[in-house]
Amino acid sequence: MAELAELEDPRAREVNERHGDDHGVNLGKLRALAKRLKTQQELARALWATGDTAARLLALLICRPKAFGRDELDAMVRAARSPKVHDWLVNYVVKKSPYAEELRQVWSADPDPVVASAGWALTTERVAKRPAGLDLAGLLDVIAAEMRDAPDRLQWAMNNCLAQIGIEHAEHRARAIDIGERLAVLKDYPTSPGCTSPYAPTWISEMVRRQQESPSR
Repeated sequence: MAELAELEDPRAREVNERHGDDHGVNLGKLRALAKRLKTQQELARALWATGDTAARLLALLICRPKAFGRDELDAMVRAARSPKVHDWLVNYVVKKSPYAEELRQVWSADPDPVVASAGWALTTERVAKRPAGLDLAGLLDVIAAEMRDAPDRLQWAMNNCLAQIGIEHAEHRARAIDIGERLAVLKDYPTSPGCTSPYAPTWISEMVRRQQESPSR
């Protein structure tokens, strides 16, 4: 904790706080610290227990993802209110857990939109990598009905799922693009030069174009 305090940079905190992340540690320096520490599960648990955002990010880099129990992961995602902590927890830890599928189903239906967004992030992972058994048409039904009015983080997660369905599954592509055009979610989202817009119809079209240019994919 003392080392993390020494890494605190007011300018980094100012930038991070604009994105809802209450810490001032440069992520490159945080990763360097994690590389030095290597995997230490008990230290990771102790760092998480502090409630400090930088400490929790470090914990997620040095933990052993499969060592967390199902209820432990559920409690962690409910306690992860910082967007970066939430994102790293889902992507670096939960996706590698043997409980990922069970939690995906539970979280997707949770009334807390932040928890539900974790469920949708896990669903997007399955859409892209393990779609067998998923009701893709049903997912599109839910997205069409609920995405426009969903809170920001849940809306973002649902939009990612919409785009992945359109990118990966040609039989659902026209409907995914139609839903995106009709709802117009993130249509005006500011996008840096060279980056792909998160607006689903544009995102789908661009990624499909790239796939067609690289048929060996």
